[in-house]
Amino acid sequence: MKPEDVIVAPVVTEKSNDNMQQGKYTFEVNKKATKVDIAKAVEKLFEVKVLNVNTVTVRGKNKRMGRYEGKTPDWKKAIVTIDRNLEEKTYLAKGGKATKMSKKYKDTIDEFMGA
Repeated sequence: MKPEDVIVAPVVTEKSNDNMQQGKYTFEVNKKATKVDIAKAVEKLFEVKVLNVNTVTVRGKNKRMGRYEGKTPDWKKAIVTIDRNLEEKTYLAKGGKATKMSKKYKDTIDEFMGA
């Protein structure tokens, strides 16, 4: 599945805006996407480091229009937690030499609100 097919749209509500301060972003995703697919898609599209993915299947509501009754479709919501503390990590390579790993990641998703 392509990353563009996994992420459908951002979910913009008061609660999702409050969670953005903690590094949690809410997206509407494809119903068949797994947590691993969602994490890889967000990392590739927005160039951030994903720490955690929580998913919820939202049930559709029953709606009426006069005497006709229908149902809105079910959809899947993902709450993605990104790494906001980007520090260089050091580890020992071959020969006991200390090397630093510094990947170029962002600490926010600027495109979330269309900015």
